[in-house]
Amino acid sequence: MSKPALPFLPFALPDIGEEEIAEVVDTLRNGWITTGPKARRFELDFAEFLGDTSLQCIAVNSATAGLHLALEALGIGPGDEVITTTHTFTSTAEVVRYLGADVRLVDIDPATLNIDPRAVEAAITPRTKAIMPVHYAGLAADMKTIHAIARRHRLQVVEDAAHALPTTSQGRLVGTLPSAATVFSFYANKTITTAEGGMLVTGDADLARRARVMRLHGMNRDAFDRFTATVPSWYYEIVAPGFKYNLTDIAAALGLHQLRRARAFAEQRAAIAARFDQAFADLPLLLPPKAPPGDLHPWHLYVIRLADNAPIGRDAFIEALFQQGIGCSVHYIPLHLHPYWRDRYALSPTQFPHSQRAFERMVSLPLYTRMGETEVERVIQAVRQVLQA
Repeated sequence: MSKPALPFLPFALPDIGEEEIAEVVDTLRNGWITTGPKARRFELDFAEFLGDTSLQCIAVNSATAGLHLALEALGIGPGDEVITTTHTFTSTAEVVRYLGADVRLVDIDPATLNIDPRAVEAAITPRTKAIMPVHYAGLAADMKTIHAIARRHRLQVVEDAAHALPTTSQGRLVGTLPSAATVFSFYANKTITTAEGGMLVTGDADLARRARVMRLHGMNRDAFDRFTATVPSWYYEIVAPGFKYNLTDIAAALGLHQLRRARAFAEQRAAIAARFDQAFADLPLLLPPKAPPGDLHPWHLYVIRLADNAPIGRDAFIEALFQQGIGCSVHYIPLHLHPYWRDRYALSPTQFPHSQRAFERMVSLPLYTRMGETEVERVIQAVRQVLQA
């Protein structure tokens, strides 16, 4: 009798507990399901998590929204340029185009897969107004060097921290560094989730004030403030053509409890990453870079790169794992390969040799907190089987 096939192991699954479920049910029952008291509490809890309650935390419906709001509040617009990495998801760059500004894409450091500060400095022009580093896979970019470049050229820094909760850079949590703004993601596969959602964090009161207004239609008063007042307060004014970027209380209900589990999640992810490192050490692979001693890497992604002497190519490797019931992904197809970015800025792979080479060899393996020892071992054995064939 043939052995029954194992169930498919997806690339990612959210880890939702009973406390999250109960909080969502409470939200549905209490009558306030859009932006309200739980979204406000989530913002306050997030600042406390970062260890600095003076920070302004603004809950939004996606990290994309947060990046857009941050750049808009900084006055980025037509004629300006923003430098970011080609090795990212399109949202990092597209928010610049929302504002009519232009993107300058630069290559990565092949060791860290993060934006290369030397490439950043070489790309600066009189039109450059901001730098947007991405903390790839959860590993902090070289923020000390990037901030020094920004100070030297009087540029703003907006961190795309979609992968980076909780990440540290030189002992400081990402979100507390001297950037104009930092934006986190709570998408379904991130280190904590609200299904969809994000958080804009800033120490700049003026930036925060503008972002809060633009988050909800350019209205000078939040709906929550107007509808919970103890005296008639129906009046509001539209002071700018804003957006619809608010986070609902249903989503925030998830976030309240996910945030409390964030450090435990990071420890579980790190343990799986260490298990993979040990199991794959003798294979023809380049394993993911680790955080410097004393810093924290939350392991949002575990990205391997096939070595030149691997017996199989990247695409065939992914297909072979799929045939064994293991889901994988690729992070990312670099922006210079996508028709919009390629054609608008006349880009070619030769301009980004490190990103291009990494892309051609990289695979993101499943790594999430719902994986038990059986699932981790399945991934290990599948990878070893394919690469030792």
